[in-house]
Amino acid sequence: MNQPSYELFIMPTCPFCLKVLSFMKSKGIELPLKDTTADPAARQRLLDVGGKTQVPCLFIDGKPLYESDDIIDYLDNAF
Repeated sequence: MNQPSYELFIMPTCPFCLKVLSFMKSKGIELPLKDTTADPAARQRLLDVGGKTQVPCLFIDGKPLYESDDIIDYLDNAF
């Protein structure tokens, strides 16, 4: 079975993003990060795919998952 592809869309000043990043660091989880404040293309992709620019947003095989607690629960189970 193939491993899903992941991208985590964040803003460095977002407390909910920092919560997810802190959890990932504590578990040794590394994922590709997309900073929507520094990368206009990432922000546009987030809007195009999910219909909103809310962060944090974890793309799992291109499908958006919002809400920091939901992302943390998912990562805790997946890793």
